[in-house]
Amino acid sequence: MKAHNPFNPRKLLHSKWTAVQPQRREKHFMVTACHWSEDQSTLLGIELQAVLTGACRHLDWQVLRDRSQWLQGWK
Repeated sequence: MKAHNPFNPRKLLHSKWTAVQPQRREKHFMVTACHWSEDQSTLLGIELQAVLTGACRHLDWQVLRDRSQWLQGWK
């Protein structure tokens, strides 16, 4: 069983995350956008912005639950 990060998807906006395996020196990220279904009942995806470079990534929000890839907060 994989260890996962417990969180409420409705509270992801502006949350901070640390990549376990940084790429291109991008380690710290912030959720800058949440993409919801039309009726606002289902979170479809998120946008993560790298603090160092400002580069944005569009991801499935579920990947943040995997502790082998992401840690909550800036570590």
